[in-house]
Amino acid sequence: MKRRIAMALVPFVFALPVWAQTAPPSASAEPTDPKATEQWEPVPKAVTPGKQDSAPPSDAVVLFDGRDLAQWETSKDHSPARWKVHDGVMTVNKTTGNIQTKQRFKNYQLHLEWQVPKDIAGEGQARGNSGLFVASTGPADEGYEIQILDSWKNKTYVNGQAASVYKQTPPLANAMRPPGEWQAYDVVWTAPVFATDGTLKSPGYVTVFHNGVLVQNHTQLAGETVYIGKPKYKPYADAPIKLQAHGDPSQPISFRNIWVRPLD
Repeated sequence: MKRRIAMALVPFVFALPVWAQTAPPSASAEPTDPKATEQWEPVPKAVTPGKQDSAPPSDAVVLFDGRDLAQWETSKDHSPARWKVHDGVMTVNKTTGNIQTKQRFKNYQLHLEWQVPKDIAGEGQARGNSGLFVASTGPADEGYEIQILDSWKNKTYVNGQAASVYKQTPPLANAMRPPGEWQAYDVVWTAPVFATDGTLKSPGYVTVFHNGVLVQNHTQLAGETVYIGKPKYKPYADAPIKLQAHGDPSQPISFRNIWVRPLD
């Protein structure tokens, strides 16, 4: 009797479930529609930030103090930056393109203040659009971007609103002040590390405070931020910090009080 029971169980031991017999699905094709990577919900809660004023510490590299663009160059050709300096601020010149620091950095703490014009027009991504590239890996929009945008009562995909890791991670809160008021980003950037053969050893991480509110908490990046498609890493050693001259038709934004503390 015992032998017959054992023989009867054999087919059940070696039988595979239907799902295990199915071939794995093929990899999906690279998306060509930007909407394929837009996330609209859940919408981050609104948080009213407190007032703050942050001056550079003694060990900071001052990148802009309201006087000139000596620390900056045009990204596309390394010529002198040609954004407009006036009244202690610099305003984006959309006709000349992105600008980046002449100095290259790896890990650092950064402070940056930016302002959307009070009479800003447009909606969604066409309203005060710019970007802080914590590491620029090319002359255009290559690299790792923290989004700059007017997100004061301006609906868009949440991984594209202000303080998002663009097209990757929405902010933990919407800490935006109204247009015309100054915004502040305080950023801690931990650069990705690559082996000698170019393979990724450890990913990049970013922490961001927007107007004193924590909005990215040691967020791991999946690779460089891209408008269409999937993020991926490509090796680099150190990189400039880049500010974007976005091509949307809204009025250009302005910057002031930019400094960085290298952490290497």
